[in-house]
Amino acid sequence: MSTEPLSARTRSERLPAGAGTNAWIAFAGILLFLNGCFGALYGLAAILNDDVVTVGGGTGVTIWDFTAWGWIHLVLGVVMMLVSVGLFTGMGAARWLAIGFAMLNALAQFAIISAFPLWGILLIVLDVVIIYQLIVRWDPEA
Repeated sequence: MSTEPLSARTRSERLPAGAGTNAWIAFAGILLFLNGCFGALYGLAAILNDDVVTVGGGTGVTIWDFTAWGWIHLVLGVVMMLVSVGLFTGMGAARWLAIGFAMLNALAQFAIISAFPLWGILLIVLDVVIIYQLIVRWDPEA
């Protein structure tokens, strides 16, 4: 006989396999935190000295300049790190925010893809993995 309450037992029986709070949500939270750290560090580097982040032979950022790109990515990265803390605490709103900011970060990478093609593609792939894990492992009761 199970020791958990009846309401929790019936709720867990209704959920599809893998849904709810599990290791995949933690994995998405860790990826979101790391992606936010990467964005914040590159943004800070672009703000402090945009010659450092300019790739030799690259044409630069598609939209604005490296300093504006740096501010956008610094703010976006810090917000992504804060939202990942919300994912670890199990807040339902943090999942929506994480999906939204991962989508914004993926779109922001298109602005720098001419300067950092492989790095931009890697971060877009990380964002897609984060979005996938948060949508597929969605708990409708949370």
